[in-house]
Amino acid sequence: MDAPELGRFLRSRREAISPADVGLPAGTRRRTPGLRREEVARLAFISTEHYTRLEQARGSGPSREVVAALARALRLSDTEREHLHRLAGVAATPASAPNREVRQSIRDLVDRLPGAAVIVLSALSEVIAWNDLAAALLTDFSALTRRERNLLVRTFLDEGIAWTTDTEEFGRAAARDLRTRAARYPDDPETAALVRELRAGSAEFERLWAENSVEVRPAMVKTVLNDRVGPLRLNCDVLDIADRDQRVVVYTAEPGSREAEALELLSVLGTQRMDTRG
Repeated sequence: MDAPELGRFLRSRREAISPADVGLPAGTRRRTPGLRREEVARLAFISTEHYTRLEQARGSGPSREVVAALARALRLSDTEREHLHRLAGVAATPASAPNREVRQSIRDLVDRLPGAAVIVLSALSEVIAWNDLAAALLTDFSALTRRERNLLVRTFLDEGIAWTTDTEEFGRAAARDLRTRAARYPDDPETAALVRELRAGSAEFERLWAENSVEVRPAMVKTVLNDRVGPLRLNCDVLDIADRDQRVVVYTAEPGSREAEALELLSVLGTQRMDTRG
């Protein structure tokens, strides 16, 4: 345990939270910013004396249960939570389930990239946010169920749905990612059920799963199939949102290319269908 750093970190997080953030009355006689020590202790269900000793770098280190309770009481992000556990010298309790809530700043970023098709994926490869161009390029995600928005399900279990010609490359990367996530969320029933369904329902996925690879995927160029403008060879960049275990996938075209013209056309058409009958 790094007691001095732990104390400083706890104090900084305590002072960064207002009483209103945790449903407490602000009052009129607060001499310091943020919460009082006794308020944090009450929220974490520990004694004020124990919490005070931690802030003042006195006494023995906290248990993993106490650290987890303090992380909840102080509204820590996943990154802050992991940092708190490292300072306390205890292993973090694995997150119980993947986070499906997309931060508003990420939603704003997705909408501010009109020249790119952008989706946000959960840890289980479910599309949980997208912009208009992504809906025009890939599919109208708003019309799909949660299960249908999962790219693994669409690739390996839904017959007749082909959204890329790079199935082998995508499948191998997806199997690697899912293996990592299954280890990260060992107690999540949805994660376990998805792994079982894919392995039982797709011989191709079972083959890729059996490779037991957990390497980091490289940057990719992907061929995306669209029934209105044909196959498009697009840059595919993946940006990790580490604190929520999510990924932003950005599809872009080389300027002046046929793909760039096709994306521009799709941005105008949106999800409406082109009537090709004479």
